[in-house]
Amino acid sequence: MRRILFVVNPKSGKAAVKNNVLGIVDIFTKHECLTTLYVTQRGKEATEIVEKLGMNYDLIVCSGGDGTLDEVVDGVMNLERKVPIGYIPSGSTNDFAKSMGIPFDHIEAAKAIMDGKEFQCDVGLFNGAYFIYVAAFGAFTEVSYSTPQQTKNMFGHLAYILEGARSLASIKSYHVTVTCKDSETKQKLHIEDDILLGMVTNALTVGGMKRYKEEEVLFDDGYFEVILIRMPKNMIELNGILGALLTNDYNSECMYYFKTAELTVESEENINWTLDGEFGGSVKEAVIKNQKKGFSIYRNMGLE
Repeated sequence: MRRILFVVNPKSGKAAVKNNVLGIVDIFTKHECLTTLYVTQRGKEATEIVEKLGMNYDLIVCSGGDGTLDEVVDGVMNLERKVPIGYIPSGSTNDFAKSMGIPFDHIEAAKAIMDGKEFQCDVGLFNGAYFIYVAAFGAFTEVSYSTPQQTKNMFGHLAYILEGARSLASIKSYHVTVTCKDSETKQKLHIEDDILLGMVTNALTVGGMKRYKEEEVLFDDGYFEVILIRMPKNMIELNGILGALLTNDYNSECMYYFKTAELTVESEENINWTLDGEFGGSVKEAVIKNQKKGFSIYRNMGLE
């Protein structure tokens, strides 16, 4: 029998997973799996329990939002053996699940884990800390981790928009220097500019909104997609940025778009970063690297 460690965040999303735990475990049992259930009580506990117990299991399944999955991946990356992961999304936006085609229905997600196969997925490193799909700074990025969980549970993705609207008056840019090698041209890039929003991603959607065309993003190619939006000088430029984002047109003069395996972002002041929707630290220098095929996650076989 396969041994499963099932880590559940009971506060994630609208806490609906509580009503489906028995059904999920029943599916695992029908596939001849022995399941140990662990319900987290606080932040970062998922990482701790995976580091402590993970080596004793054949599969680690987690249910929660992107932050919970991030904690589990962080724990797995610190194990001697990279135990494969299964994900049952139950957060407010679930960007990673949308990108990977993982069902939002808890029972269907459990079936997909049992019937699917392992996929080797890239993982990011931010100054040595792991993240799964996005490292970002600037406008609205603080909303994801500053929005109260109760508000997220009540309004879901709308909560981010509501909290973001409150912060419009305080939007500022950061003067940064970005250095890297463009994966397509193989040329070294040196960008120095006032940036309103910066996103280093490995996902189709960020913040619940689709950002990239499916053919542009590969989750196992060892590269990030990077968008740096320049601070608009007037309303015309601002409207141009909004239009470019809505149409996925990243050739706009108001932004930089490129792919890279590694980049460094430097500034004269501390910048608050978001990693997978959670606070990632306040730093003047960020070294961000892509670890190609760093962990294994189960997904539907038809999506390979």
